[in-house]
Amino acid sequence: MQTVLVTGGGGYLGSVLAHRLLGAGYRVAVLDSLVFGGQALLPLLAQANFRFIPGDVRDRACLAGALDGATAVVHLAAIVGDPACAAAPETAIAVNRDASLGLLESAAKAGIGRLIFASTCSNYGKMADTSVLATEEHELRPVSLYAETKVAVERELLSGRFAALCPTVLRFATLYGLSPRMRFDLTVNQFAAEMQTGGKLTVFGEQFWRPYVHVRDAAEAIQRCLEAPGGTVGGQVFNVGATSQNLRKSDIVALVQQRLRTPAEITRVAKAEDPRDYRVAFDKIAGTLGFAPRNTVASGIDEVVSAFETGIFPASILQAQGTAR
Repeated sequence: MQTVLVTGGGGYLGSVLAHRLLGAGYRVAVLDSLVFGGQALLPLLAQANFRFIPGDVRDRACLAGALDGATAVVHLAAIVGDPACAAAPETAIAVNRDASLGLLESAAKAGIGRLIFASTCSNYGKMADTSVLATEEHELRPVSLYAETKVAVERELLSGRFAALCPTVLRFATLYGLSPRMRFDLTVNQFAAEMQTGGKLTVFGEQFWRPYVHVRDAAEAIQRCLEAPGGTVGGQVFNVGATSQNLRKSDIVALVQQRLRTPAEITRVAKAEDPRDYRVAFDKIAGTLGFAPRNTVASGIDEVVSAFETGIFPASILQAQGTAR
C-alpha cells in the first residue's frame, strides 16, 4: 500500500484528492497550515489510513517528519492565483518557489520514489496567436508572479538533478466545481454563484481565452500519474484539461444564463489588453494516460447553482471570499 504525502491537502484540490486516494486504498498523509481552516478534513480523521500533520512547507524540520514513511509526494501547497500572490509577493516567493525547491531537496534525501508537482496553464501567459493551441512544448511566457514561481520550480524539477524522484509536472487548467474546501474566487464558481444569488454580474475582459477543468477531474489526473509506470510519467509535463473546455468569459456567462431560471443583469467592462490569453491542447495526457475529463463547465455550473438553490450554500458565503474578475 502506497503512502502519499499531499502538501496543501486541506485546500480546494487537496481535500478532494485526499478523499479520492483514501477511497482508492492509499495511505494518505496531509501536511497543511490550515490557513483557511480544516473543516474539509474532518470526515477523514477517523480513517485508519489517514494522518494529518499540521505545519508549513517552509519548515524543513516539519517537512522531514511529514516525509517519513511516504513513498510518493503530491505537492499542492502554494499561495494560489494571481491576486493572492500580488497581495503578498514576498510570501508567495517564499512558499511557491523557495519552499518548493526545499521540498525537492528534502524529498530526494528521504528517498521518495514519485513526486507530482502541481503547476498551471497560466505559464503560457499571453500567447501571440490563440488560434494555435499550446502543447507542453510551447514557449512559457509567465506574466504573473504566480506563474513565474511555478515556472522556476518546473525548470529545477526537470533539470535532471531530481530524476530519482520520477518527477511529473501537471499544468492544470483553471479549476472549478464543488469541493469540501469551497472557493468562490474561481471564475466559473464565482460567475455561477453571483448570477444565481444576486441576479447580476460585472465581467471584465470577456473575450480572453482560458482552459477549465473540474476539481474532481484534476484529482483523477493526479491518481492516474501515481499509478502509471515510472517510465511513462517520469520527467514529463502534462497539460490537464480538455481542449473543448477552452472558453472565454463570455462563453461562461452564456452557459450560466442557460442554467438560471431568470435572466441575470450583466455589466460588461471592456479591456483592450489582458496579461493572460491562452488556449491549450490536452492531447498528450489523453494519449499517454487515457485521461478524459468526466465533467464540463456546463455541468460544473449546474452543481454550483443547485447547491445554492437547495440551500447548501447561503448567499452570504460570497461576502467572505474574493472574486475572480
